[in-house]
Amino acid sequence: MKNPPVRGLNRRNFLNYSAGATVALSAGALGAPSSVFAAESLMSKTPAPKPLKKPHTIEQLGFKRTDDYFWMKDDNWQAVLRDPAAIKADVKAQLIEENAYTKALLKPTEALQTTIFEEIKGRIKEDDSSVPAPDGAWEYYVRYNIGGQHPINARKPRSKDKISSETVPFAKIPADEQILLDEDAAAKGHEYYATATTTHSPDHKLYAWAEDTQGSEVYKIYVKDLATGQLLGKPVESATGDFVFTPDSQHIFWTFRDDNGRPSKLYRRPAKGGEDVLVYEETDPGFFMGVGLTSDEQFILISINDHETSEARLIPAKTPTAAPVVVEARHTGVQYSVDHWDDRFVILTNADGAVDFQIMTSTAAVPPRSTWKPWIAHRPGIYVTGFGLFKGHMVRTERENANSRIVITKKADLSEHEIAVKEEAYALGLGGSMEYDTTVMRYTYTSPTTPAQTYDYDMATKERVLRKTQVVPSGHNPADYVAKRLYAKASDGVEVPVTVLMKKDTRLDGSAPLLLYGYGSYGISMEPTFSVSTLSLVNRGFIYAIAHIRGGTEKGYNWFLDGRKFKKKNTFTDFIAAAEHLIANGYGSKGRIVAQGGSAGGMLMGAIANLRPDLWGGVIGQVPFVDVLNTMSDTSLPLTPPEWPEWGNPLEDKAAYEYIASYSPYDNVTAKAYPPVLATGGLSDPRVTYWEPMKWASKLREYTTSGSPILLKINMEAGHGGASGRFDRLKETALNYAFAIWALDKGWTKPA
Repeated sequence: MKNPPVRGLNRRNFLNYSAGATVALSAGALGAPSSVFAAESLMSKTPAPKPLKKPHTIEQLGFKRTDDYFWMKDDNWQAVLRDPAAIKADVKAQLIEENAYTKALLKPTEALQTTIFEEIKGRIKEDDSSVPAPDGAWEYYVRYNIGGQHPINARKPRSKDKISSETVPFAKIPADEQILLDEDAAAKGHEYYATATTTHSPDHKLYAWAEDTQGSEVYKIYVKDLATGQLLGKPVESATGDFVFTPDSQHIFWTFRDDNGRPSKLYRRPAKGGEDVLVYEETDPGFFMGVGLTSDEQFILISINDHETSEARLIPAKTPTAAPVVVEARHTGVQYSVDHWDDRFVILTNADGAVDFQIMTSTAAVPPRSTWKPWIAHRPGIYVTGFGLFKGHMVRTERENANSRIVITKKADLSEHEIAVKEEAYALGLGGSMEYDTTVMRYTYTSPTTPAQTYDYDMATKERVLRKTQVVPSGHNPADYVAKRLYAKASDGVEVPVTVLMKKDTRLDGSAPLLLYGYGSYGISMEPTFSVSTLSLVNRGFIYAIAHIRGGTEKGYNWFLDGRKFKKKNTFTDFIAAAEHLIANGYGSKGRIVAQGGSAGGMLMGAIANLRPDLWGGVIGQVPFVDVLNTMSDTSLPLTPPEWPEWGNPLEDKAAYEYIASYSPYDNVTAKAYPPVLATGGLSDPRVTYWEPMKWASKLREYTTSGSPILLKINMEAGHGGASGRFDRLKETALNYAFAIWALDKGWTKPA
């Protein structure tokens, strides 16, 4: 099911990376905490920014509020997204001052940041490559050069083996390799460079990609002739990055991004260049749109949805100029996604009260709801997260109690079998396939202690071949670590899963520093995967934990529904319950926990800092969605109308206004002893705009009574996902982890 964009961190990790060797605890790090500032402490010698307060009164639904930092929002923010140089001078000056202050306060951690960066980098195989994906006469893959920040997209002639026995994609660059797109070369001259869709045409003669050189997620789409290497026609401008070739390779369907950052129109153009033709325009600003093909390539599929309602439209692939036809008109609260399986449609839906979704089928030429027939029934608590179709098999993914599974169904007799896993906490993921008429599917397996493994699995014979194991150049022994699944009792009695990773010899007496990560929004599940980064904390004696709180779907779709809209506060109290459970069982201690979350998880950080500041030794809010009331009242922002189902509409619903106002982190900052906070953002971010962390940090600094530092770092050359290069992103991670160590060590109290 294709979901609309959310305030979730982008994960550009086509290749899986790994963790590495044990590192000694830095001298002096996490020593006995100081209770008073040293006379010549760094903080006492470094004055904090004091932004101007310009009271701005807002009247709404009979309520009145004053926002002293409203001025930090650039009225011309749409232009700033496309050209950061257009930002107002006073806002830019304030951001520069904030960045300088953060750099000065964290200067003593610079050596530690470098050390952590080198550790993480040392766990990455620099010249890594993906397992080649077969399609026709070719195998497609991405690889990196040593030192390269961005991938190289390439292909080579197909292997003759049905399932290769290689455990490494290839030991050296194939002599017959054809480079399709060298992103490192394309990135030269740009502070930021990222691609969205990158794909070849079905006839393998063309290659197209969508690139963003701003971080604002405004893409240009280029098409290249692979025989000549020449670019064809003018690039597509103002695209969302979502596009698809028609099966005959003659056209491209692409979505247009309007000035408010929404995919409001779908266009078709000749693949080799020509005029764009409007195919469909979505007039409801609350709905997002995407385009693709059905698995059997018989239809072009237009997916339209917000966070609780969906609609699909079909165009026969043989007549791509035909008008799209609605499958089933949108009905509030009813979600469905549709695919085609040669002689039938397959529909994943929550219709008829199937909260955790069911799978239905239809043999109609166009399948309205009246033609849907039950197939795989709804089972409460077993959330069907998706499915994929092959010529003779269907593969579906399910989640139950924070763990996933893969189930294979044979089309001929509808018999089923599943891929079983024995670990306590793990993640399974479908690797996808470029081919439909095949019995081989690809999946990945990983756990907090186990580097990612990529398998090719023959669905007919059940033969499984390991194609790749995540390489850890600096070494990794899973037996040195322990991963556990704990359950914390929430305030209303429900059990909240918590995944814990630690060194095998870590003492559970409350002495270990703890980093607790959470998200809990949009139904996004935080999978317990292997990380290249977290071991830099774990190897220093930290315990790393993920709280699988309500608002995600770890325990089914009801787990999501119980953490959204008028039940949103469950997300925050679940996180606090997880922290208290960890403390009670010796995994941490009060005031020695660093809480971390990004985007909507940054809203969580703001809320738990307001609710229980005493629990945390530090809070890291990455691109934090904290100005909830103002943002959800601003219809010009890209995600506001589409997210009213998620949070409520404070412009029209008084109850929604009051509920959001009761937890919105920025609006609920009051005089209390806040822990040290690091807030980060990106100037070109269209999802959580830069002024949200800017306003939050300013207000926290104004009101905190603890004397702990409130730091803000805005990346002036990036958007929601941070830096685009793989190593530059590691530097941002190293900064976060160095801050965590520095915060628990009360580094700001030390001599300058």
